[in-house]
Order: sequence, then structure tokens, then C-alpha cells
Amino acid sequence: MNPASESESNGARRSAAAEYEFQLQTLSRLQAAAARRSRLYGLSKLAIAILTLLAAGFLTHHLQGLLILIIPVAAFFVLVVLHERTLEGIRYRARVIRFYEDGLARLNDSWHSRGETGDRFLDPAHPYARDLDIFGPASVFQYLSTTRTRAGEETLANWLLRDAPIQETLARQAAVRDLAPRFKFRERIASAGESVRSGVHPDALIAWGKAKSILTSPITRIATSALALFWILSIAAWIWWGSPLPALFLSLLNFGYAHRIAARLDRAVAGIEKAAGDLQLMATVLALLEREPFTAPKLMDLQQALRCEGICPSQAIRKLARLADLIESRHSLFARPLDLVTFWSAQLVFLAERWQRRFGPELQVWIGAVGELEALASLSSFAFGHPDYPFPQFVDAGPRFDAECLAHPLLPIGKAVDNDLCLDAQRQLMILSGPNMAGKSTFIRAVGVNAVLAQCGAPVRARRLTMSPLQVAASICILDSLSGGVSRFYAEIRRLKMIADLAQGTLPVLFLLDELLSGTNSHDRLIGTEFVLRELVEHSALGIVSTHDLALTRIPETMNGRAFNSHFEDQIEGEALIFDYTLKPGVVQTSNALKLMRAIGLGVLE
Repeated sequence: MNPASESESNGARRSAAAEYEFQLQTLSRLQAAAARRSRLYGLSKLAIAILTLLAAGFLTHHLQGLLILIIPVAAFFVLVVLHERTLEGIRYRARVIRFYEDGLARLNDSWHSRGETGDRFLDPAHPYARDLDIFGPASVFQYLSTTRTRAGEETLANWLLRDAPIQETLARQAAVRDLAPRFKFRERIASAGESVRSGVHPDALIAWGKAKSILTSPITRIATSALALFWILSIAAWIWWGSPLPALFLSLLNFGYAHRIAARLDRAVAGIEKAAGDLQLMATVLALLEREPFTAPKLMDLQQALRCEGICPSQAIRKLARLADLIESRHSLFARPLDLVTFWSAQLVFLAERWQRRFGPELQVWIGAVGELEALASLSSFAFGHPDYPFPQFVDAGPRFDAECLAHPLLPIGKAVDNDLCLDAQRQLMILSGPNMAGKSTFIRAVGVNAVLAQCGAPVRARRLTMSPLQVAASICILDSLSGGVSRFYAEIRRLKMIADLAQGTLPVLFLLDELLSGTNSHDRLIGTEFVLRELVEHSALGIVSTHDLALTRIPETMNGRAFNSHFEDQIEGEALIFDYTLKPGVVQTSNALKLMRAIGLGVLE
């Protein structure tokens, strides 16, 4: 990165970092004061309890005097309430502190051990996910994600894995611009709920909402209600008249009927419990979405989609959450026997299935809204932390990828070097040569990651980026498979076949190929590479091929001006190899393989 750009970026980052640090300082003071209050409440409760016990012992023989103990007992319970509120505030503030610490860690390049990595979304067969480190440790997903719910994680992952139409991407850009300065709103989203991640499985919840109710028979409803009422009356009769026979008879009758409906009841309960792991968090996020005054059309559309006659979605979800929590308590040691004679869990299932029939079809829309809001909040946190990163411009005419001062978004300031790249219908292919460790792989990853961010709706790490819609595809991190009996070369040519098939589609491909066909001899490599690249270029694809094999740098001579050479190089200063990571036109004229071997102690001759 040139000095002017680095100074500009540091100045822009300082505003976000300064805001995060200010919030952390304020929260730390509040947390310390709350901790002191918590200790005071704890000591006060202990003191009152001890004094009350001593007074009770003293007044044992003065029963009327025991009435005075109502005052310290009442004070004790007041302190219990105040202490719990203080502890709740401490827990909430701890989550807020974590939100700002995570934001600061992203700016300070200490984020690699924080947050979800998104490993569950990694598909080795995807055209670029593994090659561009979209998921996994130190990945794009881990850097971006501030999501709390599985719906948010899945939405962000889908956006990173699939290009969107231009209009959708522009709508996301406007929403990210709207959300970027609302860091307090994002704070409330990231700090909602007690759990670190929501247990709600969106697919299971949506499937339950669409499924047919199980306990729909009016006979079942009437029978369980009547038998429960009669059993309660029989207990009252036992107490009143002293005869246990009616209670014993009805207990046996209710046990028998409970056994009869047990299978259906367990199926209905299992569906609810599986679908509703932790709905309170989702309800809180929905409430925040319902109340916030937005200006971006996409965010306003999300609010419009939530409108439901008679009740807000957040209130409806909270009602379901309460029912789910009560139903789950049926497994406790004390509740289970009582359930067998009163059928209270069946009554709760009736209420849950009534909820299901009324709101079930809306669940997909509500969950989708939560997922989109959290994904947009993640992208807006990225935009807020990097206000110097521009949003890309999209053009219909293509193919085109035109970037100025582009660098990898995950590299820290001071380590990344800006480079320009222009690929279009006239210059579709770059053959990138250079020595080991000169930056070829990092550069092509930077191109791919910025293209993915651009089509996701996020800003990019560049001074300027103009591009047409492109299908990104890469062959950078191809692995062999011992279990599958697949060599690296065979895995690579299968990936090339996939990229060639993608190029047959309507959307132009941006291909990124690192050390193409390195697993074969130089003669076959040149012929195979030239054939693959010619096919891709003929189908309007754009791309970069990196290589150590200088024979491949002759390919542009046969491409009628549609291909060109660029390179990275190194320099020797004393015994050290120096890399400037700056892209230069033409073919590399240096090699460092023997120098590196000698540098680690291998006595290779000149």
C-alpha cells in the first residue's frame, strides 16, 4: 500500500476504533460500579438473613413478637429483586463489551481466535469457497460475521456462496449504508438474549410451521380436559370426605388414557421441542427490526413483510417460546407423574398447535427477515470499521473487472500492497509469473475475495472497483484424497472441467488459477493450459493464471491481444531476498528457488 493510501486508511479506521474504545471505557466503568453494587447487595442479604435468624431465635417464646420479622423478610426479598436486576445488567453489559471487543479486534488484526468460523457451510465441491478461504479458521466468514442466530449465519453464508442480481446487490448496498452508522442498533442485536448462539434450527422451525397438526381430534381435547377435571374433583372429594377410591379409580383411568395418546403426544411435543430451541433471541431481534426507523428500501420492505394482523411477530414468537419452555418442563422428575393424570402438557400442545395453524405459514418470512437483518448488520459492521472502502459500481455491459489499488481485505494495514487490475472484453486473460513467495497466490485471492464481497453487497478493499456480474471460480487449493483414491492432478482437472462447464452458462466466469496443471510434464502442461484458457476466453470468461513455468508466458502471443503478461519479482539485498509485492507488466526475469534452498541450509550449487 502506498504511503498516502495507508495514511488515509489509518485515519478512517481511527474513527471506528476510537468509537469502540470509548464505548468500552464507558461500559467498563458501568460494569465496575454494578459489580460494587452486586457485592453490596450480597453482603446486605447475608447480614439481614443472619440478623433475622438471630431475632427469630430470640423471639421464639414471644410468638406475637415474631410479626416484627415481616420487615426484615420483606427487605430481604426487595434486595433479592434488586440484586437479580443488577446481575442481569452485568450479564447484558458483558455481551455488549464482547461486541465492541470483537469490533476492535477486527481493526487490530487480533480477530483470528474470535467468532464462528462457518465450517459447516464449507463444500469442497463449491467453485471457490475453499480456494478463497470463505469458511474456516481465519476466513472471510469469521471476519465478517456478527450474527447470533442460525438464520443469520445461513443467510450470510448463502450470500458469500452465490452471486446476486445487480438490483439485489444494489439494494443490499443501500441497506448496509443505512445500517453502518447505527452501531447502537447493531449493539442491541449482537447483545440480545442470554445464549452466545441461538439454538433455533430454521429449517426445522419452518417445517414444523408448515406441518399438519397432530392432536387435532376434538375427542382428544374433550377427553383430556374432562379426565383432568374429574381427577382434581376426586382429590378434593378425598380431602373432603376422606374416601380415596374415586381418586384411585380416576388415576388408573387417566394413566390408561395417557398411555393411549402417548405416541401422538410425543410426536407433537418432539416437533415443537426440536423446532423451538431458543426463540427468545429471535423474538428480540424481530422486535428491534419492527421498531427501528429505516430509510433503505430493502430494510423497509423487511419491516413491511413482518406486518401481521392483530399481533406483532415478536410478540407471537415470544408466546411460542413460553409455550415451548413450559412443554419442555414435562421431562422433570416432579412434573411427569402429574402430567399423567392432569394432561397439562397436552393442553399446552393444543395451544401450540393453535399457534401453528395461525402463524405457522408466516414463520418462513419471519425467520428470513431475521436472517437478512443479521447478515446486513454483519456487512454494515465491516463498512463502519472501514469507511475508506468504497462500494463497487456495477455495469451490465461485460465481462469486466476493473480495480484500482486493490488489496486482500483480511490482510492488516501495513502488510497489504495495493495493485491495479483491468480485465475486460479486450484483455481477458493475465498470465502472472514470478518467483516463490512474491505474492502471486495472495493477489489472485485478493481479486476473488473482493469480487465475492462486491456481489454480496459489501464494500471492497480498493480505491475503486467497477465490475459486471461474474461467476467466480478458482483452482488454488486443490487437495488429493487418499480415501477417495484421487490424485491432485485428477482433482485439478475435474475442477477445470467444472469451471469450463460454468463458462458455458449465461453469466461470464471470473477464473483464478494458481500453478495450473503443475502435476504433469512441461510439454503436456503447455498444451493443456493453452487449450483450457482458449476455451474459457472464447466463452467470454475473464481470469488470471499464475505460473512458475515461463513456457506458459508465451501463451499471450497466440491470443490475438486478448491476453497479457504481468509479474511479481524479488530483489537481493546482501544475503536477503526482498519482495515489494508490486504488480509489473511483462514476464519475470528472476528466480529464487535455488536461493531459498541455500538460505535454509541446502548446499545447492550454482
